[in-house]
Amino acid sequence: MGLDRRQSTPGFKRQVVVTCAEARSFKRASLWMERAIGMKVSPNTIERISEEVGKDGLREAAEQDWNGVLDGEPIVPRVAIVSVDGGRIRTRVDDGRPGVRKAGTGWNETKNAIFVSAESQTSTDDPQPDPPKCFLDRNHVAKLTETAKSKENTPCDAPLPAAPRPTGSRKKKRRRAPHKPRRIHRTVIASMSSAAEFGRQMKREATRRKFDQAPRRAFIADGLACNWKIHEEHFRDYVAILDFVHAVSYLFAASMVCFGRSDEAWEHYRRWMTLTWRGQVDQVIEELAEQQKRLGEPTGDGEEDDPREQLRKIVNYLRNNRERMRYDEYRRAGLPVTSAWMESAVKEINYRTKGSDMFWNNPRGAEAILHLRAASLCDDDRLIRFLLRRPGSPTLRREKFQPATAA
Repeated sequence: MGLDRRQSTPGFKRQVVVTCAEARSFKRASLWMERAIGMKVSPNTIERISEEVGKDGLREAAEQDWNGVLDGEPIVPRVAIVSVDGGRIRTRVDDGRPGVRKAGTGWNETKNAIFVSAESQTSTDDPQPDPPKCFLDRNHVAKLTETAKSKENTPCDAPLPAAPRPTGSRKKKRRRAPHKPRRIHRTVIASMSSAAEFGRQMKREATRRKFDQAPRRAFIADGLACNWKIHEEHFRDYVAILDFVHAVSYLFAASMVCFGRSDEAWEHYRRWMTLTWRGQVDQVIEELAEQQKRLGEPTGDGEEDDPREQLRKIVNYLRNNRERMRYDEYRRAGLPVTSAWMESAVKEINYRTKGSDMFWNNPRGAEAILHLRAASLCDDDRLIRFLLRRPGSPTLRREKFQPATAA
């Protein structure tokens, strides 16, 4: 389908790109365009325009001055929070034909990061010495543990759930504890680049946001080594925090390994989790070391089903992250202890890039969509500002085009 006169305007291209960033697929974006503005635009045309804009350097557009984008947003945040997490999308080899799934088929890793300016209060004493009730709920903790194990291997088949409609009288909104950071401004980046390159992208974004000048800075992630390499290379002066939810999943797994599915296992989990919440992870490691002696050393075959091997990995995980598990200190400093904001952002990105019916034929097109989707989730309206300032002809540049996705 060619471009008519209306489709050669900058306004049309902006509508296409924004719709593509928000819609579930190119087909859905095409449907939205027809219903919203009465213009028929083929999915291939939408895909072509979106890939062109993404390749034009949307990441570099993030370097634009952002002062005054939001009223009341300070130039230097009071609390600067950086978080990183990985994801997965399915791609074929470069220039793979639609329908061909033999060579190059599989999951590719995506990298996502958020940069949150926030505010919170500090305190001399631990403002919340007792853990939240959710970590004392057996069913909830079991689900957390299962999710932590399988989240990278489970496709995001369904769209984000709609917010439930209130029924009857509204419940009173809970007052936010003053030590918990309140989000003021968020920006997001996402890419399929290497960990080393993504670390450099993260550093550029943090510098642009003046995070290095913030009086309180935190870097929060799960236990993957590549995350902490990025911290070591680019964010060494940020407080390193292991997401508490991941710590909980390992402690729950340790209790199951040591005592099976029993009340005794649950009681040990509660004790270890509470000690860890209060920053006493060294005591937990000592107790788990005693359990290792009781069970005996693993055979050395590395069998995943061997409880001794499982416990060895859990203890090593806790030892490697012990300096990132001082949760009582983080609460006193008004810093976060979970990566809930990061997990939420990953779900928002996956809504556009991941699904059982979504298979990217062209990884370069997938990279462009990741840039567009991340930009659309930023509070500084960088996607719209980029499109308004984007130089060049408003008409579509005709290049050799390979569809990005079969969806």
